[in-house]
Amino acid sequence: MADDRAREHEKLWSMIKGIKVAMMTTWDGHHMHSRPMHGYQEEFAGELFFFTHLESGKTHEVNRYDQLNLAYADIDSNTYVSVAGRGEVVRDKALIDRYWNPHVSAWFPKGKDDPDTALIRVTAEGAQYWDSTSSGMVYLWEVAKANVTSTEPHVGENRKVELGGAHQAAE
Repeated sequence: MADDRAREHEKLWSMIKGIKVAMMTTWDGHHMHSRPMHGYQEEFAGELFFFTHLESGKTHEVNRYDQLNLAYADIDSNTYVSVAGRGEVVRDKALIDRYWNPHVSAWFPKGKDDPDTALIRVTAEGAQYWDSTSSGMVYLWEVAKANVTSTEPHVGENRKVELGGAHQAAE
């Protein structure tokens, strides 16, 4: 079971590590809100990290309703990933120091010690991905063939995975 989870984490990370920006969707109790967020880590073991201002709409939403979604897309490689998880706003100095870099610094001009600098830690609970390693020509061929044969095109892998997260940790 642990090996399966490690393989799923590895597969997911291989798909999203090159995609620097995810659309993070949160809920305010009435509406969903999505915004681009830049991820900051070198590996994935079930958690993803995003810098944020402590006083922002997204942090208030995450503090009230911790379920969120991250959507990753790389149209050049036909890779699409949706990660469902739980968010938590953290002011962990060690994590802030670990992921701080010049890109982050541009968005936080008062520096990493500013009390308004925080991270959203997303504990991934599940994901769904669409992975097509096919070339553009293969994709077009499959779509054309599907139209002629009234079948769906076969352009890659679509899979749902359970990643653990908070709900399985309690079991």
